[in-house]
Amino acid sequence: MGGVLLTVALLTVLWWPQSEVTYRSSAPSSVAYADESPHFLTLVHEHNLSGRHSYKMVIGRYSGVSYGHWVDIDTTLGAKGIESTAWTEAGVTVRFPTGHEVFVPARFFMFGR
Repeated sequence: MGGVLLTVALLTVLWWPQSEVTYRSSAPSSVAYADESPHFLTLVHEHNLSGRHSYKMVIGRYSGVSYGHWVDIDTTLGAKGIESTAWTEAGVTVRFPTGHEVFVPARFFMFGR
């Protein structure tokens, strides 16, 4: 029984995800959205001790990463980081050092989504 518990504990530690914020941006005050709230974008690197990695952006009214509109980012793009963000009333454009761009329409991250 002790061996089973030790194995389960070890596997839990190896597969338990850890998050690291690698980029933050906030919409400038000159950009006003219909929900009249400030908006934030965060790039999160999730990884575990087994070597699995993923990158996600969270965009929303909260500066934390627990709530908002989540967008999965290809690992090769996420690993290079974000070069810049351009906030407009229509949404936010994220540019990567590779030249790739991702546009997220404002309707997806307004009103607490």
